[in-house]
Amino acid sequence: MAGFLDHFRWPDCECVDWGERRNALASVAAGVLFFTGWWVMIDAAVVYPKPEQLNHAFHTCGVFSTLAFFMINAVSNAQVRGDSYESGCLGRTGARVWLFIGFMLMFGSLIASMWILFGAYVTQNADVYPGLAVFFQNALIFLSTLIYKFGRTEELWT
Repeated sequence: MAGFLDHFRWPDCECVDWGERRNALASVAAGVLFFTGWWVMIDAAVVYPKPEQLNHAFHTCGVFSTLAFFMINAVSNAQVRGDSYESGCLGRTGARVWLFIGFMLMFGSLIASMWILFGAYVTQNADVYPGLAVFFQNALIFLSTLIYKFGRTEELWT
């Protein structure tokens, strides 16, 4: 069952050459998702300005998620594999530890946003939009991180 999609191919579109535009499209898609995540949270903060409606401490999930976005994308895939990064503080091991810490921050922020959504809004029978805004902000930043990290090719950088 592990390799049932090994020989699956998407039909090739002859009208568009995605190979040359892959980095640009991944960057634009990641930027739009990142922007949308912060826009949703800023909208919720404007609509619900009182701390009883939207606790200001809930913004820390988005801040840590943004920090993790930069940490994860600061390390290239070649550095993690050890192809292009031989010297420095810790070399390949340091790049892997940095990437691991970034992913742990990202997953921690996403899980904390779910906890905020259900713990502070759904179970309390309050207006759910601020909790949804916190969750969608972190989910969109998470998706933008994945698209930017794994949707780009590194031929331009090596």
